[in-house]
Amino acid sequence: MTRNLLISILFCGSVCMASAEDGSRLWLRQDTTASATVDCMLQSPTLDIARNEISRAWRGKPASLQLFSDPAHEALGKEGYTIRTENGRITLGSVSETGLLYAAYHLLRLQATEADMTRLDIREKPVYDLRILNHWDNPDGTVERGYAGHSLWKWEELPDRISPRYEAYARANASIGINGTVINNVNASPQALSTENLKKVKALADIFRPYGLRVYLSVNFASPIQLGGLDTADPLDKKVQAWWKDKVHEIYSLIPDFGGFLVKANSEGQPGPCDYQRTHAEGANMMARALKPYGGIVMWRAFVYSPTDSDRAKQAYLEFNPLDGKFLDNVIVQVKNGPVDFQPREPYSPLFGAMKHTPLMVEFQITQEYLGHSNHLAYLAPMWKEFFGYVRPNTIRAMAGVTNIGDDTNWCGHDLAQANWYAFGRLAWNPSLASEEIAREWLQQTFTTAPEFVGPMTKAMTDSHEAVVNYMMPLGLHHIFAWNHHYGPEPWCMIPGARPDWLPSYYHQADKEGLGFDRSHTGSNAVAQYPDSLAKVFDSIDTCPEKFLLWFHHVPWKHQMKSGHTLWEELCYHYNDGLKAARSLHDTWTAMKPYVDDERYQAISHRMDIQVHDAIWWKDACLLYFQTFSKMKFPKEVEKPSFRLKELKKVKLPITNYECPTMDMLPQL
Repeated sequence: MTRNLLISILFCGSVCMASAEDGSRLWLRQDTTASATVDCMLQSPTLDIARNEISRAWRGKPASLQLFSDPAHEALGKEGYTIRTENGRITLGSVSETGLLYAAYHLLRLQATEADMTRLDIREKPVYDLRILNHWDNPDGTVERGYAGHSLWKWEELPDRISPRYEAYARANASIGINGTVINNVNASPQALSTENLKKVKALADIFRPYGLRVYLSVNFASPIQLGGLDTADPLDKKVQAWWKDKVHEIYSLIPDFGGFLVKANSEGQPGPCDYQRTHAEGANMMARALKPYGGIVMWRAFVYSPTDSDRAKQAYLEFNPLDGKFLDNVIVQVKNGPVDFQPREPYSPLFGAMKHTPLMVEFQITQEYLGHSNHLAYLAPMWKEFFGYVRPNTIRAMAGVTNIGDDTNWCGHDLAQANWYAFGRLAWNPSLASEEIAREWLQQTFTTAPEFVGPMTKAMTDSHEAVVNYMMPLGLHHIFAWNHHYGPEPWCMIPGARPDWLPSYYHQADKEGLGFDRSHTGSNAVAQYPDSLAKVFDSIDTCPEKFLLWFHHVPWKHQMKSGHTLWEELCYHYNDGLKAARSLHDTWTAMKPYVDDERYQAISHRMDIQVHDAIWWKDACLLYFQTFSKMKFPKEVEKPSFRLKELKKVKLPITNYECPTMDMLPQL
C-alpha cells in the first residue's frame, strides 16, 4: 500500500562535460545541470538529498519515488528497494527514506554506465545490515597505514568549523550502500570518549545522518582509569560498569543514533579484560550491557596474539573458539579475513565456521598496508571474492573495511585505489557481485564509458592483485616485508630483541632443505583448526593448493610442482611473471592516454613507474636471498637481477607507518 508520498521527476536539462579532473569527485562525476522538475508532497533531509540528486543529474524518462508498506517491499527490509519501469515512467520504491536514497543512487549508476533502462524490474536487499568503514585516524591528524595524506577529520576545528568534505564523504558512502563509520583508530586514545570530543563527534554524526551513515567509536578499554579516574578497568567491578553506563548515556544524549563501540583489547599492547584475568567475553559483555538499552553494539576484534611458542596463525582461534556462545547478542566478534594480518594472500581465518553460536563479522583491509601502499595498483575485489569462495556469505553478520581514505584531493592517494573503497561498498551490499562487474561500473563512472578504455582496464584491474602476489609473496609466502612500515622486501630482516613473530624468518623458515612454514600435522598443526575435509587437503603437500603451499608446508627446494618444475624454479617463474604483469599493467595504462584527462593520466603513470620499479626490487631481493639457501641457478627464462643482494640489504626507507615513499627514496636501478 502506498503512503502519501510521491516525487515526480521530469527531465529538462542539457548535458555538459566537466572540466577539472583531479579525482576529487570519485565515481560521482555525472553532469549536474539537468534541472529536472521535482514534485514532492513531503520533505525530510534524506528525501531532499534523493530528490536533489535525481533532479540535478537524471536525464531519462519521468520518475517517481514512493514509500511503500506492502509485504513485497517489507520483505526487502528497511534499506531494500525496487526500481521498475511501468506506465511510461520509472518508479523507485522502499519502506524507508534511506532505501529511496539508495535507489536514487542506483538509478544514477545505471545511467552513468549506460545500462538499458527500458524495462527495469530491480529488487535490491543488502546481504549485510552492517556495512562499516574502520578509520585508523589519530587525534593528531595522522592516519595509521593511511597513505593518502592526513585525516579527513579536523579535530582542532570541530565542532565550530565544518569542512565540506564531510558531506562529500557521507554522499560517497551512501552511493555504494555503506551505512556505518568508525571514525578513530582501533589503537584508541581514551580522550575519544571525553565530553569535549563527543561534541565534535556529534557534529559529524549530524552531517552523516541524512545519508544513512551511523557513527561508531573505537574505545580504549582502560578509559575508566585514564578518563574516569578509577583505579581499575576490571569489567566485573561495579564502579567500572557504572562508569561505562554513564558514559554511554552521555553519548546517546548527544547522538541518539550512535552505533556503538569497536574494541581492540589485549592485542599489541592495548589494555583489555585479560589484564584482570577476565575473558574477552566478559569484557565485551560489560560494554554490551551498557549499550543494549539504546540499540548499540560492540564489535570486539579477534586480532590477538601473544609472544608464545604457539604458531601466530593459530592464536586467535585458540583464544576465541572456547568462548563461542558466551557473548551477548549485541556483541559481534570482528575477525580479519586471514589468520595472520592482511597479507597479500592468506587462507581464510578458521574462526569462520568454528564459532557457530557467536555473531561474526569479517574485517578486510582496504588500505594497502601490505600491497605497495598507495603506489601500487592492487584491485582487491578478487582477493575478497577468494575469501567468499571459502566462507559462505550467509554465515557471517557484517563486513568491516579498514579504509584507505585521507585528505588528499583524490581521497585515496592513488586514483585507481578509489576502486577498492567502491568495491568494498558494493560487495558489502552484495558479495555475489563479480569482480569484473564492479571494476567495469567503477571505470565507466570514474573515467569514461568508451569500450576501448573500459575493456582493457577492467582486465588490468582484475589481473592486478595476482600480479602483486606474484612479485611479492607467491605460493603462500607471507610477512617478509621491511620492518615496521611494511613497504618493500626484507626477508633477511633481523632486529635485536624483536619478537620472533615480528620477523620474516619466523614465516618463511628458509634453510638449505627448503622453504615455508610447516603447519601440517607434522608441524604446528594449524590445519587441524579447519573443517576435516579441508584440513585433509591442506595437510598434504600433494593436495594443498599451490597458492597456499608455503603457508602450510616446509617444501624441499627440489620438490616437483604440478608444472613439472622444482619449487625453486616455480618460485623464480612466479616472481618473473609478477614483474612481467606489472609491466603489462603499465603498458595498458599507457595505451589509455587518449581516453583520460592529462592530470590523472600523469599521476597514475608516475605510480605505475614506481610499481614496475618495486616489482624488480621485490623479485631481485627475494630470489637473491632465497638463492643463498637453495644454492640453485636461476632458470634461463628468468630476467637477470638488476640489483645486488649486498646493496639491497642496506636499504632503509626513511618513512613511518603513516607514509608512502616517493621514487627518490627507493633503491636506484
